[in-house]
Amino acid sequence: MSKIVFFSIPAYGHTNPTLPVVSELVSSGHQVWYYSFHEFQEKIESTGTTFISCDEFLPPISEEELNRKVGKDFAALIEMVADTTIALDEKVCTELRAFQPDCIVSDSLCFWGKLFAKKLEIPYICSTTSFAFNKHTAKLMKRSINEIFKMIVAMPRINKKMEMLRSHGYEVESFISIVQNDNETDTIVYTSEKFQPMAETFSNRYAFVGPSIWSSSEIFLEEKNGKVIYISLGTVLNQNKDFYQNCIEAFADSEYVVVMSVGEKTDITLLGQIPKNFIVKNRVDQMAVLKQTDAFITHCGMNSVNESLYYGVPMVLFPLHSEQRVVANRVAELKAGVLLKRSTPKNLKKAVADVIGDRKYRENAQQLTENLRGAGGAVRAAKVILQVIGER
Repeated sequence: MSKIVFFSIPAYGHTNPTLPVVSELVSSGHQVWYYSFHEFQEKIESTGTTFISCDEFLPPISEEELNRKVGKDFAALIEMVADTTIALDEKVCTELRAFQPDCIVSDSLCFWGKLFAKKLEIPYICSTTSFAFNKHTAKLMKRSINEIFKMIVAMPRINKKMEMLRSHGYEVESFISIVQNDNETDTIVYTSEKFQPMAETFSNRYAFVGPSIWSSSEIFLEEKNGKVIYISLGTVLNQNKDFYQNCIEAFADSEYVVVMSVGEKTDITLLGQIPKNFIVKNRVDQMAVLKQTDAFITHCGMNSVNESLYYGVPMVLFPLHSEQRVVANRVAELKAGVLLKRSTPKNLKKAVADVIGDRKYRENAQQLTENLRGAGGAVRAAKVILQVIGER
């Protein structure tokens, strides 16, 4: 029996893909600890994993604010990582020295997991729920002038945090050494080599396992009368009243059945009169809806795109920040969707008509379905972890 420790940030998109993996490990008789946050406790414990809370050690931050830092203010993210690592240092180091795990599997943005592994000399595996990034693919992240300026201005603060980490026994050369994986790091990536941009630039230490998904057995629409459009901006940056009202104006009383998920914090009554061909909910079973969907208008979060392609659903792509733009551009490049230039009713109508009217988009999405499902998913990810432990 192996002992395996997982770390993740407080975000559904980074936690959910790991849950089928830890379930696979636990069902195979391995002992798994998961350092996470109360919001995810029930989901994590349902896999048979030991949940350990990090809430009191993380500076107060919402998932929305965290997503903004990842997308637009990387310097602030580095500062938060350093503060969280030092706040967790005594607790985690004491517990892991006693537990003596065989490896640490940490999310690619949960840098404190990586730092603990290095400090305690525990084998480290990176879990990447977005595309894998190296010095080649990093060029695809087209930062704005404002974002670059913020980074330059913040360098003295970042360097101060690096010194603080060194004073607590963390051997860090620079913030680049924390955030960037190299070709010597064992890395699990939840996409396929075909979908990964510039896959040829990564070593064989990168395992492209495809989506790690629990498919839904639910049926969302008892009867499907016409083509179905599904609209969602994900679980975080989804408070966008103007966008939802544009969708309503674009597709009201059309031939489409429109399912629109607007997020827990959106007051549906403020969207005005809901047309008869619309189903508007704060939250839906996305996998159940996608099984019956003909076109998905999406913010291009990696999980949403993976789930869409898992069922061969072509997309209308509406990315909200730089990381999502990379995903959107890849879908468009492979002709499994179209980029939405502006979210006006006219543009929304045209984009959906193009995606549904041209069979090539669904055919290309379905080709990716076969490729992504064939990559191995959670079962292969678990095997990779055990193989790394065995090699050590």
